Amino acid sequence: MNSSTARRGMLVFSLVAFGQIVSVTGSGLTSFALGAWVYQRTQSATQFALILLFALLPSLAIAPLTGALVDRWDRRWVMILSDTGSGLCTLAMALLFSAGRLQAWHIYVAMALSSVFHGFQVSAYMASVSLLVPKEQLGRANGITQLGETSRYLFSPILAGWLMGVVGVSGVMLIDFATFLLAVLTCCWVQFPRPETTPTGRAARGSLLREAAFGWQYITIRPGLLGMLIMYALSNYASNMTDTLMPPMLLNLGSPQVMGSVLSAGGIGMLAGSLLMGAWGGPKRRINGVLLFSALIGLFVVLIGGLRSVPLIAAATFGYFFPFPLVNGCDSAIWQSKVPPDVQGRVFAIRRMLAFSVIPLAYITAGPLADRVFEPLMADKGALAASLGSVIGVGAGRGMGLLIVVLGLAVILVIAAAALNPRVRKVEDELPDVVRVQVPD
Repeated sequence: MNSSTARRGMLVFSLVAFGQIVSVTGSGLTSFALGAWVYQRTQSATQFALILLFALLPSLAIAPLTGALVDRWDRRWVMILSDTGSGLCTLAMALLFSAGRLQAWHIYVAMALSSVFHGFQVSAYMASVSLLVPKEQLGRANGITQLGETSRYLFSPILAGWLMGVVGVSGVMLIDFATFLLAVLTCCWVQFPRPETTPTGRAARGSLLREAAFGWQYITIRPGLLGMLIMYALSNYASNMTDTLMPPMLLNLGSPQVMGSVLSAGGIGMLAGSLLMGAWGGPKRRINGVLLFSALIGLFVVLIGGLRSVPLIAAATFGYFFPFPLVNGCDSAIWQSKVPPDVQGRVFAIRRMLAFSVIPLAYITAGPLADRVFEPLMADKGALAASLGSVIGVGAGRGMGLLIVVLGLAVILVIAAAALNPRVRKVEDELPDVVRVQVPD
C-alpha cells in the first residue's frame, strides 16, 4: 500500500468510522429508552432482559452464513443496506409508539430483525478495515472503532435520560433513525477497494454452507488464533458476569446515585483507553499488548470485588474499563493482519459468534451463583464469614464481591495459561502477514 493510497484509505476509514460512531451512539439511546420504558410499564426484569437477548442472539445464530455472504458481496453495500434495515426497524417502533400501539412483542421482533442487520453490518465493517488502513495503522484504526462502543456506554445513557424528558421515547428513536441515515450517507460518499482473490479464498469457494463452515476450519488449524479465541471467550464470560454483578453489589454499598457514579467512572476509563489506542496504536508486538492489558483487567476485577470503599471501587472500575479498548484493538489488529481480506467476513463472523456466545451464559449463571452460593457463604454467620469475611467483609453484597474476586483470579489464570502457550505467544511470528493488494473499482 503506497503512501497516497494509505492516506486515501485512512480518510475513507475515518469518514465511515465517524458515521458508525454516531450510529452506535444513537442505537444506545434507543436501547436505554426502550429498556426503561418496558421496565417502568411492566416492572418485569425478565421482559427487560429479553430485549438484551433478542438484540444479541439472532446475529450470533446466523453468524456463519452472514460471514460467507459478506465475503461474496460488496461490503460497502452490505453496510448501507444493513444500516438502512436497522433504521427502518427503529422508525417502525417510533411510529407505533406515537400511535400508542407499541407492545413488548413489537420490540422483541424489531430487535431480532435489527440484530440480523447488525450481524451483517459489523461483519462487513470489520472485514473492510484492513482494506482501507495500512498494517502499521491497524491498532490506531481499531482504537477509533472502539470509540463507538465507548460512546454507547458513556454518553448514550446520559443523553437518553435527558432526551426522554424533552422529546419522549418516540423522539429518542427518531434521533436514532437520523443517526442511521448519517451512517448510510457516509458509506454512499465513499468507495471501498475490492480485496484481491487469494489462494486461500479460491480454496474456500463452494456452496454457501461450505463457505460458512470455512471460518471455523480456518481457525481450528491455526492453534495460535484458536488459543487467542478461547482466551478471549473465557475472559469475556468472566467480564460479563462481573458487569452483571456490579450494579447489585454497589446498591448494597450505597444509593443508585453511588452506583451511577461508579459506573460512570468505568465509562470514563473506557473513553481514556479508546483515545490512547487511537493515538498510540498499541505496542509493536501486539500479542504482548493483548496479554498484558488482559491481565490488568483481571487484577482490577479482583480489586472491585475485594474493596469496600466506594471511592476506591470507583478508581478500580476506571482501571477495569481502561484496558478494554487496548486489548480489543491489539487483538483485532492481529486477526486483520493474519487473515486474508477475501475470507475475513466468514472468519471474523465465527470469531465474533464464539467470543460472544458466552454472554447469555454469563447473564444466566451470575444470579443463581450469587444468590444461592456466594451470598449465603458470606452472610453474617456464613461458612466463610470468619475467614474471608475478615478481608472483604460480610453481609449483603459481600457474596457478590467474593464471586467477582474469583472471576478476576480466573481471568488472571486464563491469561497466564495463554502466555505459557507457545502457539499463542508466538502467533505473530508463526503466521505470516497477509499481502493486501488494492484492486480499484
